[in-house]
Amino acid sequence: MDRRDFLKTCGVAVPGLGIAGVSSAAALALPTARALEWADCELGVLIHYDITVFEPGYEWRKQWGYHPDPRIFNPSALSTDQWMSAAQSAGAKYAVLVAKHCSGFSLWPTRAHEYSVKSTPWKNGKGDIVAEFVDSCRKFGIRPGIYCSAVANAYFQVDNPGLVKPPDPEAQKRYNQVVVTQFTELWSNYGKLFEIWFDGGVLPPDQGGPELAPLISLQPDAIYFQGPSAARNLIRWSGNEFGTAPEPNWSAADITTSANGAAEIKDRHGNPRGNTWCPAEADLPIRKWASYGGGWIWKQGQDSMLKSKQGLVKSYYKSVGRNANMMLGMVVDDRGLVPEADCRLLREFGDEIRRRFATPMAEASGRGNLIELSLGAAKAINHAVLMEDISQDQRILKYRVEGFNGLFWQPLARGESIGHKRIHRFPDARVSKIRLKITAALAEPLLRSIAVFKV
Repeated sequence: MDRRDFLKTCGVAVPGLGIAGVSSAAALALPTARALEWADCELGVLIHYDITVFEPGYEWRKQWGYHPDPRIFNPSALSTDQWMSAAQSAGAKYAVLVAKHCSGFSLWPTRAHEYSVKSTPWKNGKGDIVAEFVDSCRKFGIRPGIYCSAVANAYFQVDNPGLVKPPDPEAQKRYNQVVVTQFTELWSNYGKLFEIWFDGGVLPPDQGGPELAPLISLQPDAIYFQGPSAARNLIRWSGNEFGTAPEPNWSAADITTSANGAAEIKDRHGNPRGNTWCPAEADLPIRKWASYGGGWIWKQGQDSMLKSKQGLVKSYYKSVGRNANMMLGMVVDDRGLVPEADCRLLREFGDEIRRRFATPMAEASGRGNLIELSLGAAKAINHAVLMEDISQDQRILKYRVEGFNGLFWQPLARGESIGHKRIHRFPDARVSKIRLKITAALAEPLLRSIAVFKV
């Protein structure tokens, strides 16, 4: 159901408002309550932990048919509480665990096969990292999510887009059943999940893939990254692993998403008049691309490959500051811990974001195409943070931010998209008033907040 049909079923009308640049017949994409909660989270972490941590020389595509012995997986001090403490220090509000990556090794005792933690010496094969992770998330007030790749699994000799190689119809059927079994376990046994990552979607059944859309009933309220169109809450990829959202970046999008999970995003910018609410998530590892596994996987001796605090802050401006959520990739070492250097960087990054944006100099909300904010006396500012009330759609198409310097209104910033949050920084300006002028909108602009800062 597209946004126009949805409004018709709800009996919603969007009247013409008669202000400059406002559409007289806009059809609105309305986010669900869970989609609003996701946007307010702003920052999450993605945690990769795989058997490759214990055999870093393993390259699954180059060693087709070989699988590291699961007995090498034996972290001495694994603590998911420590993971969540590190995530919390960065300001993360949700966390996604990679329960199975491309090697096929599974971090929970799956019934689908033996290549999992149940075949390791860790906790004598009785452990369940997924269960511990979910428990720690809830302990720290962080919303839990799960990633499970279906399109690549070296243990079953499956590679993108989810096909057994070399082709074997019977082996493909067996693998498809493994996928269904594993997704059913993950979505049934660990309570409500906040976000589910498909990462590349799932091969459609008519092309030989598994039928997963019916399983959405197990987690109907979850946020689905590149998920099937049957899901109520869809998000899309920003298009890179540098934590950079496109500019402008719209929460609505025209997407082609089949009922079985395969997703193709036609335009990374989205479309303000798109038919689906499908905001962007911008992911990046906190270790540099040149490090092991593209920075997503830990390898000994690579602490020097960490990105800088300034680099992460820059990515924050280009993700959260451009109406996307920011997803930070955390590594876990062979002890089962986030390394001390990574913990320090995450804490320093979180402290810096809090230092910059915890306390605005002045803040206001309002509606209409002109909203003013008084600072009282003239003060120096260099940041403006804008937030729409996206519960009623992302309506603002074009705008300007101006400051009154005692003589005239001085231009400070302009843009084409606000959405959940837009951060503008500019040279220091000494002003006594700020105004937001909306020059084009889909319907009456509803501003949740305009706040100014001196950083």
